[in-house]
Amino acid sequence: MLTLTRFPSMKITFLLPVFLVVLFGLKPIAASENAMGSPEVLIYGATPSGIAAALAAAEGDRDVLLIEPTARIGGMMTHGLSHSDFHSFEALSGPFLTFSQRVLQHYRDRYGEDSEQVRDSWRGTHGEPSVNLMIFEKMLSEKPNIKVLTEHRLIGVTREKHAITAASFSLPDKTTITIKARLFIDASYEGDLLAAAGVPYRVGREAKSEYGESLAPETADDEVQGYNFRLCMTQDPKNRVPVPVPENYNREDYAALVPLVEADNFRAAFGYPGSPFVLKAHLPILPNGKHDINDVSKGLVRLSLPGHNRDYPDGDLATRRRIEQEHLDWQFGLIHFVQTDPSLPEDFRKEAATWGLCRNEFADTDHIPPQIYVREARRMVGLRVYTEADTENAPNDTRARLHRDSIAVGDYSHNCHGTGHEGPMIGGKHTGEFYKKAAPYQIPYGVIVPKKTRNLLAPVACSASHVGFCALRLEPIWMSLGGAAGYAADLALETDVPVQQVEVDALQKRIWSDGGAIIHVSDVTPGHPDFTALQWWGSLGGLHGLDPDPERPGKRGKHLVSQYYEAFPGHEAALDEPLDEAVAENWSRLFQKLGLPDQHLPLPDGGITRGDWIRAAYAEWEKQ
Repeated sequence: MLTLTRFPSMKITFLLPVFLVVLFGLKPIAASENAMGSPEVLIYGATPSGIAAALAAAEGDRDVLLIEPTARIGGMMTHGLSHSDFHSFEALSGPFLTFSQRVLQHYRDRYGEDSEQVRDSWRGTHGEPSVNLMIFEKMLSEKPNIKVLTEHRLIGVTREKHAITAASFSLPDKTTITIKARLFIDASYEGDLLAAAGVPYRVGREAKSEYGESLAPETADDEVQGYNFRLCMTQDPKNRVPVPVPENYNREDYAALVPLVEADNFRAAFGYPGSPFVLKAHLPILPNGKHDINDVSKGLVRLSLPGHNRDYPDGDLATRRRIEQEHLDWQFGLIHFVQTDPSLPEDFRKEAATWGLCRNEFADTDHIPPQIYVREARRMVGLRVYTEADTENAPNDTRARLHRDSIAVGDYSHNCHGTGHEGPMIGGKHTGEFYKKAAPYQIPYGVIVPKKTRNLLAPVACSASHVGFCALRLEPIWMSLGGAAGYAADLALETDVPVQQVEVDALQKRIWSDGGAIIHVSDVTPGHPDFTALQWWGSLGGLHGLDPDPERPGKRGKHLVSQYYEAFPGHEAALDEPLDEAVAENWSRLFQKLGLPDQHLPLPDGGITRGDWIRAAYAEWEKQ
């Protein structure tokens, strides 16, 4: 029986070039076909964040080169993670909202407005992997100043003082190319570019004493959150193919499951919280009868193998391949066991056997997603380290702490599937696992900015403690940070300043112009005529203090299904509400701190609303 071990001593590393896994798939673009010369912006990692960064930088007419080490762009959103991590639709904005609207329109155009596919797309946030890939490819193709190279694996960078001047890449045919650029963005999940550039980073968990985080361990170590593959599976016989049996399959690795099934700990192999099951088949279901299969939080049987991934963040190509294969073998072995082992009840096995991989997904890789879900690897040590405190409520407020230099918003929680394991693989338990609710939280610019390197941004392996990172490590948030990085790159090049000196006010305006939020306003979402005015006023603190500290921090709205809820209470602007004297006095005082006269602002007279005042204040500010 496999067992997992805990490993001590968190690593703080300053220079360790590593290699990414090159996975089989489409034919790469040859080096001779790369006519980019020296692009202005080079982005490594065509993850959703990297794609968002490329699109944002391209809006400034920058020549952008987006380089992906594997054969398939889109990161986890095209590799099985179709069940997006957010809590309320009202909190979606910026690149992820734009993307999901495109996905929704695809299903409308193909199947009709009233189709099951439109309903199951969950407003476009739950696209099939193949559809997500198609939408990403279309979005990139619409920008002629973005060039995409796949199967180009980073092998090193060239630096001069505090700047990166070039990056070198290896191709599948063993040739190499070196590309110069003015500004670099590391959008890889692993932080490979920043590591190769000698930017300080951490792998593992900080001690509780370092940042005073309640969720941190007493002592620092090098444990990282567990990984697993996000398989795309179906019960549709027409689209179902069998799950392959690992060559090293050993039923004894899974035999401990039998007494748990007999004791009624598990009534089915596949299911969702609320009924005992072995593997999580996420709800809502995906379009065309597909399911995103995931690790079961706090379960007796897990897909994630924390501890076994310890060497992945700093690992070389062979190490990462070995770890990926071990995870895949474990998952496929578990599925084979629940579907076929005669020691299990017949009805249990028969129900499990109705599940298989999707015939029309990942056809080039035997219907298996090539990428493993890297929830956490390296984390840059940047200008600003995001911690648990950044998501906590502001004093006497339903809102989270105010960040005036915010560039993105998250509404999820501190979410960690575990960093270690105690006991046997089946029947034991993960350690270091936590799930802490939080009100929608802001994310400051310094989180994506290194301390010294002048021309690098890192929106994915960003600067955070382990606990803080567990609130940031979600694709909608990473896309927002990627979009902000793309705009920041354009501003840095436009004003000829290091990324550390980009004017955050100017960056925030760019973000708003693309429907990106830097503070959560549940009733004034992107597309609303007052969206920019509310983002401006909220970024100054104008929406803090309107509602008292909630009974339960992070209280959510009415539950919809799965992890999704109606809007967070206490986060509305209530523009039509009459402006009372106390609010008017506080707002006027805040407005005066901007150095602007307030004599033209409306006074509370019973007929003036909050919206009237904010619109007038925004108009006065725009005149300056």
